[in-house]
Amino acid sequence: MTFPTHRPRRLRTSERLRAMIRETRVTPERLVYPMFVAPGKGLRREIASLPGCFHFSPEEAAREAREVESLGISGVLLFGLPSGKDERGTEGYAEDGIVQKAVRAIRAECRDLLVVTDVCLCEYTSHGHCGVVEAGEVKNDPTLELLSKMALSHARAGAHIVAPSDMMDGRVAAIRKTLDGEGFDGVPILSYAAKYASAFYGPFREAADSAPQFGDRRGYQMDPANVREALREVRLDLEEGADMVMVKPALPYLDVLRAVRDAVDVPVAAYNVSGEYAMVKAAAARGWIDEERIVKETLLSIARAGADIILTYHAKDFARWTK
Repeated sequence: MTFPTHRPRRLRTSERLRAMIRETRVTPERLVYPMFVAPGKGLRREIASLPGCFHFSPEEAAREAREVESLGISGVLLFGLPSGKDERGTEGYAEDGIVQKAVRAIRAECRDLLVVTDVCLCEYTSHGHCGVVEAGEVKNDPTLELLSKMALSHARAGAHIVAPSDMMDGRVAAIRKTLDGEGFDGVPILSYAAKYASAFYGPFREAADSAPQFGDRRGYQMDPANVREALREVRLDLEEGADMVMVKPALPYLDVLRAVRDAVDVPVAAYNVSGEYAMVKAAAARGWIDEERIVKETLLSIARAGADIILTYHAKDFARWTK
């Protein structure tokens, strides 16, 4: 019999005591805030399926980034909506592309904020797929050159970190080789190493105008049933030169996140994706949940599962609530 000698409730009797022994903590420094940049000037257009998130023109993105930095959030992750699309996603790797312009604008305004750029073709291609399409098939190897050009253009614009999300085989090695060869050997790669073909991306595809025009992405994004495959993807990306790895989405894949955390000794990120965010916002708007408590518990669960870095649309709200 351990009772009454052992009474775990003794350590729960006050908030000061609970805080002192708390095992997992989430702070704004562990968060990255995703942002969507679009052509124009003075643009700040709310995204219907992501309440509180906006399409920003580059100078408005810089203004938003200043606020993000002031809240103590570590970085922003940029996605671009181009002025035009074509079969090969040309604007994605143009030196004057929309993300490249936003990177320069943010770097000019923010001293310490980390600028992370998403490296993928889907927002820029007319077909909406993440790679080069030939005869109705997404081709792996021809895509690697374009992804490398995109990552290089982001680095030249001033990106601190590049984050390939396309799930093409060998893209980390191709990007690392290109960056190193052009003198950007100090730019880290945060690889979307375990990115699943998930139904939780719906609002993002509206926000980024990136839905595929035919078929789906199951031929390159991962099967939601697989965990061992995720570990293999992570190992391969690390062998190719990734500095950090990501699991996406977060909440439906906490078991994968824990498995990855236990398997590697590099920083691990998790993406609290658009569908997860939108469900919380919708329920909160109807008064069904306490939004602040739900968000704090959600981010805590992701950190507890092993994430060192959390990419989340809740970042600004969380930072304000915890000031």
